[in-house]
Amino acid sequence: MIYLDNAATTGIKPRSVINAVNYALNNLSANPGRGGYETSNNAAMTVYECRSTIKEFVNCESENNVCFTLNCTHSINTVLQGTLKEGDHVITSSLEHNAVIRPIFNLFLEKHLQYSVAQVDKDNKVTVKNFEKLIRKNTKMIIVTAASNVIGRLLPLYEIGQLCKEKNILFAVDAAQAAGVIPIDMKQMNIDYLCIAPHKGFYAPMGTGILVAQKGIDKVILQGGTGVNSVDLTQPEELPERIESGTVNLPGIAGIKAGVNFVKNKKSEKIYKHEIEICQHLYNKLLKSGATLYNERPEINAFAPVVSFNYYGFESTKVADLLAQNGIAVRSGLHCAPLAHKQIGTVNIGTVRVSPSAFNSADDIDKLMFVLKKLI
Repeated sequence: MIYLDNAATTGIKPRSVINAVNYALNNLSANPGRGGYETSNNAAMTVYECRSTIKEFVNCESENNVCFTLNCTHSINTVLQGTLKEGDHVITSSLEHNAVIRPIFNLFLEKHLQYSVAQVDKDNKVTVKNFEKLIRKNTKMIIVTAASNVIGRLLPLYEIGQLCKEKNILFAVDAAQAAGVIPIDMKQMNIDYLCIAPHKGFYAPMGTGILVAQKGIDKVILQGGTGVNSVDLTQPEELPERIESGTVNLPGIAGIKAGVNFVKNKKSEKIYKHEIEICQHLYNKLLKSGATLYNERPEINAFAPVVSFNYYGFESTKVADLLAQNGIAVRSGLHCAPLAHKQIGTVNIGTVRVSPSAFNSADDIDKLMFVLKKLI
């Protein structure tokens, strides 16, 4: 199978990740840090080393800021539900995934949270101005996707971070489509909360998530055993224990560590360049074929490696089904991002989305185009 749905999850995992998960299952099956015996200590060291690796990769203050969650959506909910209160105002973008806009809307219904949606423009300066115009006296947070999972557009994180710093507003980033591919420096970009889907850009197992929290979480959505201060019936204030109640996913964390190291060794900038070149190859061929394209030609430092299109009026699901019947996996529909589809006018029809990884090649695109021609 030719797998081109890597924006959902990377379909091919590096051998080093698979080996790390298998090793953890065979040799580290003990609760990390909650026993004085060797296996537990080794498991705890694996968790610490993973935190340290991520700390260096995203440039946060401390390993303790790196918290493990169930997935990126869990991380986002932890931030939104844990920091926003009744009467607060939050600003998000017009390209957000449901992982962001649904919890915001739920807080609007339950806690009368106020929210605004800033339009993302092709011009980054206009985008930043659109955010600035929406700031109120009670604006507590700006939360944005680092990169659209529909049209691939990168948001100007540095500029929005500077705006938040000037206005004393919290800045949260959904990096599901960016971490591991697009450079992210939390200190330079003034990011307070970074939510990561390691099963995507870090090639880790599914069912893993990361929240890098530079600021505290007032209210936790999960409470329980943390291995520290057990006699105290209140949840610990310190990170990462405040977030990580219960047993962490040790095999998944071992896989994250191996995945981050895979990206570091291959150089994330080289992976990004490779994936963008594949997207450009597809974009050029689709443009010549008469397909309807919804994003501009992907370019380095402007887009994530994603191409969304429709083909000669065929339903996006029909195109995806035909490709699947010929051994090619892509995504069709709304990609859980209705705001983005409203912006590009495809909320009623969806799009076909192609997203390559380090393991794809231009030959995969040529085979996809060969199959597409059968539709005409």
